[in-house]
Parts: sequence; structure tokens; C-alpha cells
Amino acid sequence: MVKTAEQVVVQKQVVETQQQTFDAFHVNAHFWGRLTIGSVIVLSAALPLYLSFVAGYHPGWQAIFAAFLAYIALVGFAWVVEPVSYYATLGVSGTYLSFLTGNIANMCLPSAAAAQQVIGAEPGTRKGEVAATLAIATASFMNIAVLIPVILAGSFILSVIPESLQAAFTYIIPAIFGGMIAQLAMRKPLFGVIGIGFGVLLTQLPVPVFFKGLICMILTVVISMFLDHIKPSKLAHEGEMTSE
Repeated sequence: MVKTAEQVVVQKQVVETQQQTFDAFHVNAHFWGRLTIGSVIVLSAALPLYLSFVAGYHPGWQAIFAAFLAYIALVGFAWVVEPVSYYATLGVSGTYLSFLTGNIANMCLPSAAAAQQVIGAEPGTRKGEVAATLAIATASFMNIAVLIPVILAGSFILSVIPESLQAAFTYIIPAIFGGMIAQLAMRKPLFGVIGIGFGVLLTQLPVPVFFKGLICMILTVVISMFLDHIKPSKLAHEGEMTSE
């Protein structure tokens, strides 16, 4: 059906209005995201600064730098890898909200991916970002509602849980990532096979434990992007051969 000139103009105005609205949403997300995360950083540093310079419990700069370097060696790579690797799924607002509330790998990212899958939204799109933000906000409220009684009665709850069940807690994170890769494998089985293959291979290689997950993730993403890139090129080449 051929659209009239008036319909084309109206459709163009609708697209421009949606883009302007989303740009304004991003401006507000950057403002409140930087303000809230900046406030959390200041509040987090307030107690150690008070203990060091007001209460007189300063441990000495040598101990501080030694602990800081040890912490960087342990989780420093995550400061760069996590924001970059999670951004495609979380979007601008979802990234601010996730790093403000925490529990990104075991709560925010799975809830965002599940919400996007339910409504059929692709990561990296405006629909996907809105779905991720709403899912993370809902998960955060539920997390707070569950955490409050657990914090108040945590010691008692752990004392009544059998030790055999407590030993299973170490498998929570692998189980969450396993569920996420299962979702991916249902849509693109080859990518799931690649991720599982690299995971099994790295567990057999003498690689430091802290780098196994990082290397597995990078190799899976690179190979999957390469295969996803050559597939359209191959189809286009076959189309050109057919037309000739």
C-alpha cells in the first residue's frame, strides 16, 4: 500500500518526537544516575574518612595502598569489563540503576534479559532498554523486601539450614549464568554450544580462576560476533550469484 505524502510527513514527525522524547529521557537518566551514584560514593567514603581523620583510627598509607593494590588485582578487570559487557542489555538507565543497587550478575542482568525475552525486545533497542529498566527496578524492590527480614533474622535462618544445603550456595552464580546461556541457546543454539565449549575447555586448562570467566566471555562474544557478521555477508554473496 502506497502512503500519501501527508502520511509520510506524519510518520516522520512521530519518529522525530519519539527520538526527542528518548533523548530527553537519557538526559534525565544521566543527571539522576550521576547524582545518585556520586552521592553513594561520597557516603561510602564518609565512614572510613571519619574513622581515619576524626576518630584517630588511621591504619597508615602503606596498609591502605597494599590493600588497594590487592583489591585491584582481584576485581580490577571487572571495573572495565562489566560496564562494557552489560551495557548492551541494560542500556543507559539500566546501567545506572544496576550499578547503584548492586547484584548485577545475579539479579539485574537476568531480570533484564528475562523481561526482554518475554516481550520480544532486542537488547540495545529503546524497547529493550525500557523493559530492562522496569525489570531492574521491580527486582530491586523485591530484593529490598526480601533482604530486610533476612538481615534482621539472618543468623537464625543460617543456623536452621542444614549444612548440606548451605554447601549448595556456592553454585548459585554458575546456575544463574547457566540459565542465561540456556535462554541464548534456545534462540541461537550455535552460540550456546560455543559458550559451553569454551567453558568446558577453560576448566581443563591451567588458567588462573579469576581469568577463566573473563576469557570465556571474551572468546564467546568475539566468535559469536564473527559468525553473526559473516552469515549476512554469505547470504548477500549467494544472492549476487543467483541474480547473475
